[in-house]
Amino acid sequence: MTAGVTSFTVYNNMLMPTGYGNPEPEYWRIINGVSQWDVACERQVQLRGPDASKLAQILSPRDLSTCKVGQGKYIPMCNHDGVLINDPILLKLDEERYWFSIADSNIWFWAAAIAAERGLKVEVSHPDVSPLAIQGPKAEAVAVALFGDWVKDLKYFWFKETTLQGIPMVVARSGWSKQGGFELYLMDSARGTELWNIVKEAGQPWDIGPGNPNLHERVESGLLSYGGDTDQHTNPYEVRLGKYIDLQVADDVIGIQALRRIHAEGTKRHQLGIKFEGDQPNPFGFAWEPVFQHGIKVGDLTNAVWSYRLQCNIGFTLISTRAQPGDTVEVQRASGWVRGTLCELPFL
Repeated sequence: MTAGVTSFTVYNNMLMPTGYGNPEPEYWRIINGVSQWDVACERQVQLRGPDASKLAQILSPRDLSTCKVGQGKYIPMCNHDGVLINDPILLKLDEERYWFSIADSNIWFWAAAIAAERGLKVEVSHPDVSPLAIQGPKAEAVAVALFGDWVKDLKYFWFKETTLQGIPMVVARSGWSKQGGFELYLMDSARGTELWNIVKEAGQPWDIGPGNPNLHERVESGLLSYGGDTDQHTNPYEVRLGKYIDLQVADDVIGIQALRRIHAEGTKRHQLGIKFEGDQPNPFGFAWEPVFQHGIKVGDLTNAVWSYRLQCNIGFTLISTRAQPGDTVEVQRASGWVRGTLCELPFL
């Protein structure tokens, strides 16, 4: 609270800061500088035991056989019908310990139930791990000031266990933005305020300030929000995650047989961007709003924001594959009807 937070959302049954009272400066800070985010709500589901690697693969249709210790991978997680139920980062800490750094759904119960049903020798838990993100083009300079030059050698989604002034953590080159940065997976929640202040002090030469997963930057960059841009029927192919599906994985991987069928038949919906007419900011879009083409509903607008860089209102649609980039559509927003043009993602 001392950082000046003014708004929160509920994520994984926790409060996540979403604003500090100055939306546009907070946006430009992540685009041009560096910000620090409290993303402790990005909970970890830990798999530990002799069958940890087996369970990790059963839970993901992405091939994990080449994943090395110290490496992370972005993975879809699906139910038996091939419906997306989460899109975490998987971190392989050792041969018998994995973390799923999850989006907003209860994967702990899901993973524990699958482990029990399959009779696997693995403990599923929520460890005491709370991430703090450093994001923006100057994030690496701050990370070097904190940890030393070795952080420059971390490849994207790779990580290393370390300590900072005696505070145990995992440092990963990752984060929910396209501006670059790191996530510090704090492994002692009692020292959260201490870690925040250490990062704040180290970042002063680069004018670090508080921030959050920024809606404007996220939409411009084409980053998916599980639950916000997906519904109870969405499969990975509909939301540009097909490249993370390996159809040759074993038959016991949850959802893989449904995904093979979906891949063979093709999808009926796809995710496209939309650029709205007009040069004045429209209301944010958090609830889905219907999209029409030639008077017929063809899909939904799943988010809408003002783009500071494009100087227009933009958003994501989950829409019939009959609608294609370049098509003009109309959206029935709560504030009234708005016309727009569909486009590929990302915007920038």
